[in-house]
Amino acid sequence: MMQRIKHGFTLVELLVVIAIIGVLMGLLLPAVQYAREAARNSSCLNNMRQIAMATANFEGSHRAFPPARFYQKQVGTPGLDCGGTEPSWLVRILPYIEQDKLFRKWDLSKPYRDQDPTVMAAAMPIYLCPTRHSVDSANAPPVDMTVIVRLPCGCHGRIQITVIGGATGDYAGNHGDPTPGATGGPQDYYYGGNGNGIIISSQAQCIVRGGVRVPGPWVDRVRISDVRDGLSNTFLIGELQVRPQDLNTMPFNGPLYNGEDLSAFARVGGPGVPLSRAIDQEPGPILGFGSWHPGVCNFAFGDGSVRGVDTLIDTQTLGYLCNRADGQVIADTSL
Repeated sequence: MMQRIKHGFTLVELLVVIAIIGVLMGLLLPAVQYAREAARNSSCLNNMRQIAMATANFEGSHRAFPPARFYQKQVGTPGLDCGGTEPSWLVRILPYIEQDKLFRKWDLSKPYRDQDPTVMAAAMPIYLCPTRHSVDSANAPPVDMTVIVRLPCGCHGRIQITVIGGATGDYAGNHGDPTPGATGGPQDYYYGGNGNGIIISSQAQCIVRGGVRVPGPWVDRVRISDVRDGLSNTFLIGELQVRPQDLNTMPFNGPLYNGEDLSAFARVGGPGVPLSRAIDQEPGPILGFGSWHPGVCNFAFGDGSVRGVDTLIDTQTLGYLCNRADGQVIADTSL
């Protein structure tokens, strides 16, 4: 009788094969992750390009870039002393990103908190970087917080308020560099007309509607001619800095349509406000730009071009790119 020969693998052979598969998976996984991040970064850049094009179309229609928000001077000028709680610039450009139906549900002269809750919660894929957010996760809940307000005496005081929640985003308009100040003085960058970027806070002309004074046209208008350093040399929008633990949390990543929450839709950069170099980097007293893409932060320039800027860029150069008219023109080779 012939003896049957059994074919199979020994335990040692199986262990060797499993080890080889493990090594191959270890080599392949970083490549897959890199490819996925490259695709997300490409999508992020494309979103910024579309926002930049929409903003350019807005400028073409209105002969000025959209105001970041309505906000008075420290001591309000008569006739320009209304507004400050209305929707942000990201509402104004909705018709230019094919969201006219949603735009018509907003009233730009009414406070954000008085708007339709469904539109306040409407997250837009174009306003989100896929490395950081999905449409389903981009929403900030309402929160009680203490804020500093200007009182009728011209002085400042603290009040407790409930900040209305809403959809969040990942991109912010370039409000300029921090040289105007942020010390409580009348020239601070966040007051109407003080920003030196392209998307800045603006005072509004007061009009009467239904017997109530409400903000009408904005007056601190930034035109193409005001970007004296050139559109290709000045940031228009960039990714906003926010740590993972601060996602959808005010003031780090608040409702992007809420004109009361400047850091949710506009940022500054320059000396004292560098680009974030790590996703978990502690934010400074003034919130700036930052990204979750390794080594770069994406920006769209005034001419509509988009590219990643090295997070190691020195703050002086960063400030030049944020300031629309400082006379400092930065070549691509410096980025």
